[in-house]
Parts: sequence; structure tokens; C-alpha cells
Amino acid sequence: MRNEILHGYLIHHRKYRERSHIVHLFTQEHGRVDGILRQTPPPQYQPITLQASGKSELKNFSKLEILNQPIFFYGDAFFSGFYLNEVILRLCPLEETMPETFQQYHLTLQHLQKLADHPEADVFLRQILRQFEHALLEELGYPLDYAHDSNQQEIIATQYYQFQLAEGFTPAAHRSSATLSGQQILTMLNYEKGGDFNAEQLQLLAKLYRQMITSLLGDRPLKSRQLWIQNAQSKIVNR
Repeated sequence: MRNEILHGYLIHHRKYRERSHIVHLFTQEHGRVDGILRQTPPPQYQPITLQASGKSELKNFSKLEILNQPIFFYGDAFFSGFYLNEVILRLCPLEETMPETFQQYHLTLQHLQKLADHPEADVFLRQILRQFEHALLEELGYPLDYAHDSNQQEIIATQYYQFQLAEGFTPAAHRSSATLSGQQILTMLNYEKGGDFNAEQLQLLAKLYRQMITSLLGDRPLKSRQLWIQNAQSKIVNR
């Protein structure tokens, strides 16, 4: 890159030397981009523009401009924003354009600002997180075939299946907590891209996407998920 203007968001930063920071961005033009910023990093969750130069993986950033007023998340919105940024940082490859994921990230941040006032906040939150994960996993190269199993046979409504990231849905001999029903899987055939998931689809995707993301992350669990669980447990104890 040579004096290229990037549009995006700060995902994470850390101190580098006395007056600089290493910053990780999620950008419209090149997906995840890392670099050195020789000034105070911008707030998270706010759209920014800056200039990027350099041929190495670590660019030089300058001419930072923050485009909107500050955004502050609280409660579940805070943990959700932390989760989004951590997943992007951990799973998105460097300098690979991901337009669908970027657009969904942008929309999700807008939705999180409305979460506290939503009449069905819990369902709304699950909806927007599944939509983000749906876009992310497909652009990472993990679209799912909900019509066929790992043997290229049609999914049968009365059959139970186990899901494996590399294989897909594999017929299971017995029902267990780890299996999914064919009927559940087939509900995704009715999904129209860009729409809301129904209750059955949300239940299915919560189980599927957690398994997929956990598998892709390897041995390092998400800090955001651990903190979210701890926060929920503390609320129960303090009631």
C-alpha cells in the first residue's frame, strides 16, 4: 500500500514503544489490516478513515479521522461488541477483503446501540449475532449444505446427525446431546439471505456456529465468552 485511504473500525490495539501503538483494523477495502499508529488510537465501534502505507504485514498509519460521535456499550451490548472484535481478530486473515462480513459488522454495531430499548432484547441479540456469524463463516469458506449429509445423501427429517467442520452432517446411530435432528437441519432450506432467522433456525445455528467457531479457534477459548458467562453468573448470585 502507498498512501491508501482505508475506511473501517479499530478492533484492538496495544502499546508500542513510547508514543506509538500497534493497531488491528477491520476495513472495507482490505478486511483485517495491522499497522503502527503514532498517536492515540481511536475509540472502538466508531467508523474511521486513515492513510496506510507499507509493503510488510505491519503498515504505517497516519491522518486518522474519527467520523462519528462516541459510542458506548453497556451490559450485553458491551460483551457482544467485545465478542465481535475478538472473533474478527482471531479468525479473519490479514488483508483479505470480506465485504459481507464488514457490512454485517457495521449493521450489528448499529443494532447494538438499540439493544437496551428493544422490547425483545434477548431474541433480538441472538438474531443479530447469528446473522454476523452467518456472514463471517460463509466468507471464511465454511458454507453449510443443509440439504445433504456427508455422504451426499439427502437429509432425512427423522434421522439424527452429528456435525463435523470438515465433513458436514454425518448420520448418527443414536440420539444424544451432541446430535441434531434432520428436521432441525432442513428448516434452514427456507432461509432467505438477509432475512431474520425463525426460532427453530436460531436454536440450530446457536449450536452449530458455536461448535464451528470453537473448532476454528483451536485451544484458545474466547475471552469475551468467558467474561460474558462470568457476568451472567454473578447476576444470578447477586439476585
